[in-house]
Amino acid sequence: MAGTVTEFVVGWNVVQTLGEGAFGEVKLLINNDTGEAVAMKMIDMVKHSDAAEAVRKEICIHRMLKHENIIKFYGSRREDSMQYMFLEYAAGGELFDRIEPDVGMPPQEAQKYFRELTHGMEYLHSKGVTHRDLKPENLLLDGNDILKITDFGMATLFRHQGKERELDRRCGTKPYMAPEVLTRPYNAEPADIWSCGVILVALLAGELPWDEPTFTCPEYTAWKDKDCKLFTTTPWTKIDNLALSLLRKVLSTVQRHRATILQIKNHQWFTKNFQKNSGVTSYQSSQFTHSSKRLCSELPNAVLHPDDLATRLACSQPEAPIRESSNHDPSDAEPQVVSFSQPAQADHLLLSQLTQSTQASQTPLQRLVKRMTRILVRPNWRKQFNT
Repeated sequence: MAGTVTEFVVGWNVVQTLGEGAFGEVKLLINNDTGEAVAMKMIDMVKHSDAAEAVRKEICIHRMLKHENIIKFYGSRREDSMQYMFLEYAAGGELFDRIEPDVGMPPQEAQKYFRELTHGMEYLHSKGVTHRDLKPENLLLDGNDILKITDFGMATLFRHQGKERELDRRCGTKPYMAPEVLTRPYNAEPADIWSCGVILVALLAGELPWDEPTFTCPEYTAWKDKDCKLFTTTPWTKIDNLALSLLRKVLSTVQRHRATILQIKNHQWFTKNFQKNSGVTSYQSSQFTHSSKRLCSELPNAVLHPDDLATRLACSQPEAPIRESSNHDPSDAEPQVVSFSQPAQADHLLLSQLTQSTQASQTPLQRLVKRMTRILVRPNWRKQFNT
């Protein structure tokens, strides 16, 4: 396949495979002359012919999105049976890799990433788009450590011309899913906000609060019932009272009572100016191998519904998250994969705007080598953010 790629990727080298999924892979391309980089996703559209409509939907959504905290896309190309899609290369890797199991990260770092996630989601919702699969694996970091929301394979429009619709499709990854997503129907914005709250717990504590938001899960039931004993157990004992007050609002089990993004931005924890502790160092992603990460993704509940069409291309999550078709949400029932707009000229794979997309201080190849130089440590995972 690499030979086929190089036939039309003129002036670019396929340097490394960044990730692989059940139905495709992601490769790093580096420009021979400038050192600029781009991530290239590939899907065999003949083998997965039913993905055509999903690709069209992804194109329509991603064309709308231009924000500092959302991954950029540069174009797409169809070559024989293969669909190639070109995406901003996030040299910093996944936010997932910055979370130390059982510890999390210093609060000032958690606040920084949570702020950037909130700003990205505020923009996304302003465009009438809901992500529906937010989790640390789908949040990337660029060379300047800026958070980038990625993987819009489950995204959909919930507002058009000022008119909102309820959603009725169960999709996402269970530990991060809002409880109403499992019962349905649900409103888009509160469901995404709930996922952001679970991510904040992971950032601050290094573990997830529950396996799934259902009555069969005792940790979730204790949270829903406001059981005081819950706060004598982890992860809550690792989180200070100010952050807990925010989480109580963000993780309200009643969606109409859940904090809005504006309320989150006005909360004291969100606006607090944390003083950096020189004695605290952030967790470095180099302490883990790829095989020992994805603690969230390896949960047994993060699986496809058997009736769904599994046409997901996953560079940041090889597991198959839940995606369930719905009889009540026909415009949202088609399968989804990542796709990007077609380049203006077929003879030129990448647009000139790529020349400003990477950092001059270090080449993409140098950043890749840095990311791949890892201390091989197998951590002792705990249950939930573990196993």
